[in-house]
Amino acid sequence: MRNTKKLYITAACAGLLTLGFTGSAFAFHSGGVAECGGCHSMHSPAAGGTFLLVGTDQSSTCLSCHEHAGDTGPSSYHISTADADMPSGVAPLQRTPGGDFGWLKKDYSFTVRGTLNTEAGETHGHNIIAVDKGYSVDTENATAPGGTFPSNQLACNSCHDPHGKYRRLADGTISRTGAPIIGSGSYNTSAAPAAGAAVGVYRLLAGAGYTKDGVTYNGVPAAKVPSSYNQTELTNQVRTAYGVASAGGHSTWSNWCSTCHPNMHSSGNMVHPVDQGLGSSVATLYGQYVKSGDMTGTAASSFLSLAPFATNSSDYTALAALAKNDNTALAGPGSSDQVMCLSCHRAHASGFEYMLRWNNEGEFITQNGVWPGIDNGASVQFARGRTEAEMRAAYYDRPATTFATFQRVLCNKCHAQD
Repeated sequence: MRNTKKLYITAACAGLLTLGFTGSAFAFHSGGVAECGGCHSMHSPAAGGTFLLVGTDQSSTCLSCHEHAGDTGPSSYHISTADADMPSGVAPLQRTPGGDFGWLKKDYSFTVRGTLNTEAGETHGHNIIAVDKGYSVDTENATAPGGTFPSNQLACNSCHDPHGKYRRLADGTISRTGAPIIGSGSYNTSAAPAAGAAVGVYRLLAGAGYTKDGVTYNGVPAAKVPSSYNQTELTNQVRTAYGVASAGGHSTWSNWCSTCHPNMHSSGNMVHPVDQGLGSSVATLYGQYVKSGDMTGTAASSFLSLAPFATNSSDYTALAALAKNDNTALAGPGSSDQVMCLSCHRAHASGFEYMLRWNNEGEFITQNGVWPGIDNGASVQFARGRTEAEMRAAYYDRPATTFATFQRVLCNKCHAQD
C-alpha cells in the first residue's frame, strides 16, 4: 500500500512537470484545490512534517513543485531557483512577475568610501520559511514591517489559500463556497464562468475571512496574466494587468498588502500614496518618459513592466485584453489608473533591496551605457557587489541600451525629475 502511494505521488508530480514544460502552466491547481496526493501523503509524510505534507513544512511542500533543480532558464510555474543552479556570481533564473525567491540567498559585499557594506539576501524579499529548500526566517524583522504578522510564521500559505476555495462567480462576486470551480481565473485565456459555475481567483490569493497568525484578509484583488508569464524580457515585456476593486469580495492591491503591513501607508505619515488615481499630470509624464533626458514617448506605447500600475477597471475581460507578453498591449495609464504597492515592488523577491523592481540605492541604474558590474569597471556604489550578468538578470535581461547612457532611478517614470 505504501509503495503504491509513493508511485502515485511520483507519477502525479512527473505529470505536473510535463504539463508545465509544454506550456500549460496552470494544469495542477486549475484554479482551486489540486489532487490531495500532490501535497499530502497518507502513509509516508515528510519526516517531522505536519498535516501529512510531502514537505517538512508548508512552503517546502509548495516548492517541491514550484522549484525544479536543473533549470537552465525561466521555466513555467517555477518561482525559486535551486541552489545548485545559481552558484556565486550567477543570478536566479526565474522571471515571473512576482520574482524569484532565490534572490533571498544572494548576499553582496562592497566597499564605498572605505566602508565595507553588506547587502544581505534576506533584504531582497519576503523571507518564507522552507526548511527543505534552505529558506529561513528573517533575522532583522521579528514582524512584518509596519505590522504585527510574526516573521517566524511566514509561509506561502500566509498569502495564498493552498486549498483554493476562493472563487469568482458568474456575477463577478467572490465567494468561498458555492458554484464549483471549473478552471483558473488567472490567465488571459481563462474562460469567464457561466451561471452555475465559478473560476478561481487570481493566483489562489487569500480573500475575505482568511486568517493567519492574527491577520485577516478582507478581499481578493483583480488581475490577469498571460499564460506564458515566466520568460525573459530581452525583447518582449510581460504585462500583468492589475485591476481595481469592485463590489462583492474584492480588494484593492495595496489594501490587500496592508493586511500584514497596515502602517506602511497610513495617512498622515508623509508616505507615498497608493490606491488612488495617478492624475493627469503624472499620467502624462508616464506616457512621455522614455529614459533620462528623453521625454518623446507616446502614451500608446509607454507601458513599462518595471513600473506597472493598476488599470481603473474590474472588468476581467478588459484586463485579459491587456495581459500580454508580445508587446501588443503597451498603452500607458490614464489619469484614473492607480499607483499601488506593486508599482515599485515585486510580490515575492527581486534582485534589489526591499524587493524593489530597480536598484534605488544610487543615482544611476546604468553607467556608461551598461549595467554596472564588478567585472566591467563600473562604480562600486552602483554595482553593489553584483556582476554585470547578475544586474542584467535583475532587470529581466533587458539590454542596458533600453535606457539612457547614465539612467537615473525609475521613480522618474512617474515624476520625471531627471
